Order: sequence, then C-alpha cells, then structure tokens
Amino acid sequence: MKTHSVVAVALLCLCFSVVSCDPPAKAIPVTSIPKQDWELRQIDLTPRDSLLTGSTYLSSYSEIYVKSQHSKMKLTGTISMRNINPKDSIFIEKAIYHKTDGTNIRSYFDKPVFLAPLETLEIIIGANDLEGGTGDNFVFEWRKPKGTHDPFFEGVFITDYGQQGISFTTRGIRIE
Repeated sequence: MKTHSVVAVALLCLCFSVVSCDPPAKAIPVTSIPKQDWELRQIDLTPRDSLLTGSTYLSSYSEIYVKSQHSKMKLTGTISMRNINPKDSIFIEKAIYHKTDGTNIRSYFDKPVFLAPLETLEIIIGANDLEGGTGDNFVFEWRKPKGTHDPFFEGVFITDYGQQGISFTTRGIRIE
C-alpha cells in the first residue's frame, strides 16, 4: 500500500510541474526607446553648416551560438552612442540597424539628433528581438565640428545561462 501512495504522489507532482497555472507572459516590446523620445532630440542641420561628416560600423549580436550551430542563446544589447568631446555637441544623422544578411531592419530616427558634450544616448535591443540574428549590425552617419573627436560607438551584450552570466562588448569602426 505504501508503494501505491508514493507512486500517486509522484504522478501528482509530475502533473503539477508540467501544467502551469501562471498567466501567459505579456508581449515585450522589441526596443525600449519610444519614437517620441528621439523627436525631442531632433535638430535641423543646414548644408552650409561647417560640420565634418563620417560613418561608423558597429557589430551587434541579437543571439549567439551555444554548443553547436543548432543551439542559440538570446542576448540583450545596449548600443551606446557617445560624445567624447568635453566642450562641443555632435550630431547623429542616422542609426540604421541591419540583419545578418545585410538587409535593413529599422532606422531609429528620421532627422539628426544631438549629443551634448560628454553625453551618451542608447538603443536597447531586447532579448526577444531576434530579427537581427547572429550577425546583425549598425551603421551610424554623423557630423561633428572641425577639430573635435569622432563619436564613440559601443555595444554591450549580456544574458544569463543557468546561474552564470555571459557578457561582451564591441566597438565601432569608422568606415567613412
């Protein structure tokens, strides 16, 4: 009789662990930067402004392979756009996000945005935003006053795996 009650309890525990009574998870937005926040930072730049132009490429990772090519891990990415000048503002004209195959996923703003001296702006790629894939990337187009430093672009990627965390960074490379 003891054997039957132990088996019954074990089956009951197994049933409760398989069936969850928790409500379904809410949909998480792919990015936490509302469009209106970019609009507050917009600035009109005229062609006659004496600003130098440039472009920077930044590698990004929505997910990475784990153990084999058949297993991937989701990552959260923090994409930082930094003005490393202590006295002058700089301007980011475009922040374009691309998939692994190079196609455009989205552009984060339609008009140039400013970064005040030593300011940082961030784009968050949430762990549930897998559209970019394992080789996603950004291309930034920017303007700066003559005699100042280029903007600095950096990606920080993080996730947890069991009881351990994984994190790494990437740095932008000037392409124009």
